[in-house]
Amino acid sequence: MLAECDSDETIAAVGQALREKHQVVFVESDDKAYGRLKRQRPQLVFNIAERVVGPNRESHIPTVCEMLDIPYTGSDPLTLGICLDKSRAKEILSYHRIPNPAFWIVESAAAIPAGVRLPAIVKPLTEGSSKGIKNNSLVHSLGELYERVDEVVATYKQPVIVERFLGGREFTVGVLGNDPNYEVLPIVEIDHGQLPAGAAPIYSYEAKWLWDTREKPLDIFKCPAPVPPVLAAKIESLVARTCRVLRIRDWARIDVRLDDKGEPNILEINPLPGILPRPEDNSCLPKAARTAGYSYSDLIHRVVEEAGKRYGLRPTRIRPAASERPAVLADRA
Repeated sequence: MLAECDSDETIAAVGQALREKHQVVFVESDDKAYGRLKRQRPQLVFNIAERVVGPNRESHIPTVCEMLDIPYTGSDPLTLGICLDKSRAKEILSYHRIPNPAFWIVESAAAIPAGVRLPAIVKPLTEGSSKGIKNNSLVHSLGELYERVDEVVATYKQPVIVERFLGGREFTVGVLGNDPNYEVLPIVEIDHGQLPAGAAPIYSYEAKWLWDTREKPLDIFKCPAPVPPVLAAKIESLVARTCRVLRIRDWARIDVRLDDKGEPNILEINPLPGILPRPEDNSCLPKAARTAGYSYSDLIHRVVEEAGKRYGLRPTRIRPAASERPAVLADRA
């Protein structure tokens, strides 16, 4: 669960950026957040709180903000809940004919339908940050599939999504802004060739949190991705459409993979993207933003500005009144 919490370093970096233009108060996103926000009445909440309990955990703080009529950054509770439930997000994408891998939802190995196509990747239905997506999540036989499904169900106490594995190149794409003016940031490629020998060609929990360290970083990301202009345009269009149909607000990161015909498919949608502050850290949205010319502070200010425009708030002043201070809502690791 700690994988989905923000480090003190990230929280401090966001606060430092906001202080360039605002007065800032930090609010822990625990069960006392409602009372704190009710007392503080910030002009805007900068929300990076993913919480740790329940399939709707990312919706908790935005729901509190809406109850108190306090503006906040990012997508609304419904969009956050839909995107965390991988099947609901994929159902909406499929309705709008946005390509995504075939999938099946199962609650035990005994319930696996006969039509499942292999190879496949097995994931917990409502987890993020690659939790439950391990090197052995890519399965090539029915025996491996049954074993992995039962393992994930037992560990995470939730249904499993079994997804047809796409073996093409993998990308992740940052987005800023709001419909109809989404800004698609430079595409980041995840280079599976940089993984340890024998590793599955997926961005697994091991790849994200164990093999990639500050002491020995993986040179796994390429930004901008070396892709032909035609493919880049397809990916950018697909990502913008995805944001539109899921009503993404202010910022997001979208995972994309090519199928066997070289066509881009949507893997997952991350409306609360990770924002590690250090350039040497493999944090994809800040990396893409830097490639586009944004500093870390610029990225944070852009999110605030986009939210401010949605709510009709006054433009930022260098020395705001005390009543105009934003709050940072975060989970500490």
